[in-house]
Amino acid sequence: MTNIFKAYDIRGKYPEELNEEIAYKIGRAFARLIQEEKNKDNISVGVANDMRLSSPQLKGKLIQGLIDNGCLVYDMGFVSTPTFYFGISYNNYDAGVQVSASHNPPEYNGFKMVRSKSAPVSENTGIRQIQEWITESNWEEKIKGSYRPCNNTTQSAVDSLTKEIPLEKIKPMKIVVDPANSMGILDVEAFFSKLPQIELVKINFELDGKFPSHEPDPLKEENLEQIKRKVIEEKADLGIATDGDADRYFFIDNEGNTIRQEILRGIMAQIAIKENPGATVCYDIRPGKITKDMIEEVGGKASVTRVGHSLIKEQMIKEGAVFGGESSGHYFYKTNWGVFETPFILLAKFLLFVSQQEKPVADIIKPLKKYPNSGEININLSETTDKNKVLETIKERYKDGEIDELDGVSVTYNDFWFNVRASNTEPKIRLTVEAINQQIMEKRKEEIFNLIQSLIA
Repeated sequence: MTNIFKAYDIRGKYPEELNEEIAYKIGRAFARLIQEEKNKDNISVGVANDMRLSSPQLKGKLIQGLIDNGCLVYDMGFVSTPTFYFGISYNNYDAGVQVSASHNPPEYNGFKMVRSKSAPVSENTGIRQIQEWITESNWEEKIKGSYRPCNNTTQSAVDSLTKEIPLEKIKPMKIVVDPANSMGILDVEAFFSKLPQIELVKINFELDGKFPSHEPDPLKEENLEQIKRKVIEEKADLGIATDGDADRYFFIDNEGNTIRQEILRGIMAQIAIKENPGATVCYDIRPGKITKDMIEEVGGKASVTRVGHSLIKEQMIKEGAVFGGESSGHYFYKTNWGVFETPFILLAKFLLFVSQQEKPVADIIKPLKKYPNSGEININLSETTDKNKVLETIKERYKDGEIDELDGVSVTYNDFWFNVRASNTEPKIRLTVEAINQQIMEKRKEEIFNLIQSLIA
């Protein structure tokens, strides 16, 4: 059971790793965590779920555990993770749990947990404590709480988060959207209902927890093949792909190419800084130098974080950052309701930006492709591999570079830079290399990859 407790959430295969019995215990333990922090029993907890086949059963037992521990449970129903975050803060709940396994295959499920204002609960801020209490299963008798359904907050999220953005200035476009039969369908439908000038081309818009079209993970290139073909076929201006719980967004330009996250992040950072002069922007340590260049170009402050959506949000809150972006497609805004993924703001501001450029999206992006990037390369480890030894060897081999150990090992030279880190959730080493030109990037990628392979053989 211990392997289901991850750095940012709880996640595992259903039912062999994560089942109704464990869900009940998680409800009891999570309730205890927040009750002790708030020093009261009758805390309010919002609970929601995605479209996975096991989500209703797991949510039911989770809710029972929360109620048995004295909580006032508000069932938010069937909403995306970003809408869930908004709803927790909008309704002023003390805490919340979303039943979802994000982009994982259909046999997985899990729980994303937050405090008030949707402040994240991560490994070192509650998840390990919950794991310890579940192992003990020593539950204190409590006066039972209560259960109340609450209205779907998707439309409230769209209306509230885009209220200050002049949506009417977004120009007519043709946009292809692929939510991969998952939760992005709800958010996309609600958002684009406010933009009658947009011609929407929908693919894989039938909710299905079996994901019949393809895995709901746009980080994998094979899951973008269908939307890229459709963008070209339709002569569309843009393509949008979302992941399973709709907290990650990927954009495809009019030529059928994925807009790299570090470039999109840089564009959105500049927009946020121009609205908030001198503001701080957070982004993860994986190579993406164009982001830093673009932040500093408009007088912003760049703040590098560890990898992980919860960790980035925690640093944003600590530093008062107005915007944050992760290389995996998470985008965060500081709003009146808290700091969390808000794709409605991302979509509105990006489409407004594109409208102002008066040229195709591909032409906007091309000048920003300054640094060839390998993308994140996942290297499988054997059961006997010592991850720390791999990282120490990398550090020793490249000790003449500028070394940063914020998350794994990052090394910077004048003409190339890279990050090597151990996965928080899988037996893998993750490598990303970037350089001033393609030739250097390919050479260094092969060199570092071969070194890592030699250490795990």
